[in-house]
Amino acid sequence: MTTLTIELTATELKALESVAVSPQDWADNAVKNRAMNASDNIIATLIKHCNANEIAIAVGIDAQVTQAYDLGIVTTAAAANAAAEQFVLSS
Repeated sequence: MTTLTIELTATELKALESVAVSPQDWADNAVKNRAMNASDNIIATLIKHCNANEIAIAVGIDAQVTQAYDLGIVTTAAAANAAAEQFVLSS
């Protein structure tokens, strides 16, 4: 399992404590839900691509997300931003 660290100022933590019993649980839930939504989108894109190209779809969420990256159907946001920046610079 990978760990992410979120840094808050004392004021930000106090503000979050006013709306969440456990700011850590709230943050964990928010990040996990966003990751689940991203996985759903990746898998939908993978299924469409594999069906259109008669490619066997991997079994399981982990394998399907990995397959989408391996096939180049998805990329990291950092790589997409870098490619967009290169395109702008070369235009």
